[in-house]
Amino acid sequence: MNNNSPLLTPSIQLRLAVIGFVLFVGGFLLGNQLLILQAQSQLIPEEAQRELLPIYEQYEYIKTNYVHQPVDIDKLIDGALEGMVNILQDEYSGYMSPEDFASFSGSFSGDMEGIGAIIRSDVELGTIEIADVLPNAPAEKAGVRPGDVFVEVDGVPVQGMSQTDLVTKVRGPAGTTVTIVFQRGDKLLTFEIVREKFEIPSVFSEVIEDTNIGYIAFYDFNQKTRSQIDDALEKLNVNELDGLIIDVRNNPGGLLTSAVEVGSAFVESGTILHEVFGNGEEITFESDGSYANITVPIVFLVNERSASAAELVSGAVQDNGLATIIGEPTFGKGTVQQLRDLSNGGGIRLTIAQWLTPNRNSIQSNGITPDIVIRVDNDQQLAELGKDPQLDAAIEFIQSGEVNPADFEIEVTPEVTPEVTETP
Repeated sequence: MNNNSPLLTPSIQLRLAVIGFVLFVGGFLLGNQLLILQAQSQLIPEEAQRELLPIYEQYEYIKTNYVHQPVDIDKLIDGALEGMVNILQDEYSGYMSPEDFASFSGSFSGDMEGIGAIIRSDVELGTIEIADVLPNAPAEKAGVRPGDVFVEVDGVPVQGMSQTDLVTKVRGPAGTTVTIVFQRGDKLLTFEIVREKFEIPSVFSEVIEDTNIGYIAFYDFNQKTRSQIDDALEKLNVNELDGLIIDVRNNPGGLLTSAVEVGSAFVESGTILHEVFGNGEEITFESDGSYANITVPIVFLVNERSASAAELVSGAVQDNGLATIIGEPTFGKGTVQQLRDLSNGGGIRLTIAQWLTPNRNSIQSNGITPDIVIRVDNDQQLAELGKDPQLDAAIEFIQSGEVNPADFEIEVTPEVTPEVTETP
């Protein structure tokens, strides 16, 4: 057995092993294209001057006449910039203050500080909840669990916050403490979590026990992911195996460049994805020529928390007929964000485009539909019981060439909430 992650051991724990992209450790990576553009000093065009005149008028009026003087000009500017983005009502776009931007823009190397958790939004309810936690990370050690809904962070209500706002409030230097109130069922639970610094364990690999099948799971798409996958393929001696399972369940994405690099490992030549902009322009990303020459059957595992870059790569291998997709329909996050710094030291993250698969299928709100659908309820509890029906189905498919989804349906009893400190 080959195991290159110190956090994870026997294959009975594989489901736990793949849990946990590190949103509060790894930064707010949702499969976004990250382009850091330098703000430049320039004259404001006459048309823009006319459009921005009411903003200047209000700024000058507040600065001069507000009853509580002096007015904090930096906060006034930050508020105006934040409001301009918030009016777009796009959960993936946001303004970041200079302090938040400095923290956020350093989130793509794979070495992070934070609590080690994944979040997701419920647009209909207007809430943000924990999707998963990283094994042995501060959130897990404190008792945070998937499904916990954010209520307050350091005394500040979360209702109405964007994901960007929440991330910047929860992340922070190692050794500092963040106090978070969650709703779990009908209870409010308070956690004091000490942030830590550690490297994101992006890639985990092994030969699955009692089989001759390789298994690779990765938590996100960062600058190190492709090189770590190449190392895993070499250690597994992949073409001497009966097959390979690539697990991108609970993987919410990362860098576009990483997605193209990873996709190119499986797509020898041809299209990885299309990027379509609001003005109708389009960029097509082709395989970069770094094909890994895998000759054994490949299965990709996906679920409802596989998002963005994970969906792009899954869609690329599906459209090119290079792998069988097993699991649940994916999240459906197919928009592109661009990160730009501003002259005040802050920054803006703005949705600028959408992604399409090679066959021009839209990912946004649609996701990727697996070739073989194996739905799982309460996967966290199943993992704790050492059960993973989706992984079992992938093994069966590689060994026999067919799968009956009904054979992999497992019912579990409702989980019991453990004792945790409750708010008054």
